[in-house]
Amino acid sequence: MSNITNIKGTFDLHNGIKMPYLGLGVYLADNDSEVINAIHWAIDHGYRHIDTASIYKNEEGVGKAIRTASVSREELFIVSKVWNSDQGYDTTIKAFEESLQRLQLDYLDLYLIHWPVKGKYNDTWKALETLYKQKRIRAIGVSNFMQHHLEDLISHSEIIPMVNQMEFHPHLVQQNLIDFCNKHKIIYEAWSPMMQGKIFELSILDNLAHKYQKTVAQIVLRWNLQKGVITIPKSVKKERIIANANLFDFELSAEDMNYIDALDKNQRTGPDPDNFNF
Repeated sequence: MSNITNIKGTFDLHNGIKMPYLGLGVYLADNDSEVINAIHWAIDHGYRHIDTASIYKNEEGVGKAIRTASVSREELFIVSKVWNSDQGYDTTIKAFEESLQRLQLDYLDLYLIHWPVKGKYNDTWKALETLYKQKRIRAIGVSNFMQHHLEDLISHSEIIPMVNQMEFHPHLVQQNLIDFCNKHKIIYEAWSPMMQGKIFELSILDNLAHKYQKTVAQIVLRWNLQKGVITIPKSVKKERIIANANLFDFELSAEDMNYIDALDKNQRTGPDPDNFNF
């Protein structure tokens, strides 16, 4: 993945849409000045991809930040997600309209099913296909879908998801799932790439940080990108947002990539998609 040289760089989705491979996650950011400032700092430092969700309760703030940003809406890649209680065909269409209204946008670049709610996600996906065909969304995808969820969804749908956003970090690699997604041209995307801050307790990564003269966070985010995984580190701190984007003046060797892969413990910091209380 030696083409990862630029903060504005993209990976191609299977419908030809270009998705910036580095984004800002805004989970837990408040709906007011906190999220607005974070997005403005990110955009001013080259980020073009913002990831929110209806359950984050900050879509209004994200919308405000977009309207007052230093670049046009068209230059940005905006993502939101349908929450579990809104799943089903009609309720998903309604939830999408409400998200757009809160964001004050005419369209989304990517809309995701947040979790695979059993017995509902196929109907939810049909709603996403409808909105996609109406050109209300430029790309559609899923989040927290394991291989069996994806296989079931694909067998019931016209359009294969363009993205699968998963918990992904050195203790949870799920290489088989990545391989499955790659085979079906589903771009893999990481949430919680820093293991909710626990990454900094992995002293084993200090050697690599020292070797490359980078922070542990930068090492891990660079590993994400070199694996072909889109990453959306979340922060509301200006220095952290800037540092998280300082990934393009070094490249991890194949040996060091394998070294990080080998830290995998199949260990989650977030809920298990197969045992999540929806």
